[in-house]
Order: sequence, then C-alpha cells, then structure tokens
Amino acid sequence: MTLESLIVFLLVGGVAGWLAGLIVKGGGFGLVGNIIVGIVGAFVAGFLLPVLNVSLGAGIVGAIIHATIGAVILLLIVRVLKRA
Repeated sequence: MTLESLIVFLLVGGVAGWLAGLIVKGGGFGLVGNIIVGIVGAFVAGFLLPVLNVSLGAGIVGAIIHATIGAVILLLIVRVLKRA
C-alpha cells in the first residue's frame, strides 16, 4: 500500500464516519473515532451490500457513500447495544 492510497483510505473513512455521525444523532466519536467508524463501516458495507445485490458504482464518491452506509449501520448497532 502506497502512501497516497493510505491517505485516501483514511480520508474516505474520516468523511464517512463524520457523515454517519451527522446522520445518526449523537453518534460522533471525534476525529480518530470517526475514521475508525468509517473504516469499519466500509468493511460492514463491503460484506452486507453484495449479499443484498446493491451496487453503488466506483470512484471516491461511491466509496464514501458505501462506507457511510456501513458506518450508519454500525452506529445503529452500537446504539442498540448501548441501550441493552
């Protein structure tokens, strides 16, 4: 993995985590937490969306949307588990 791809990976994760924090009120975890939530959310969406036959396209915007959907799902799961 090159330095450029690592920077893009962290940038996409950060934007996705930030957007998910805005969508799910009270779901923000700060800068580092949002990056982690965005990256883990991208993995969640990478597993879940192909199972559901959902394709969002390619490129940076598609990657951000993909990771944001996964991060929102992740934040909702965390919120449900916190209440239990």
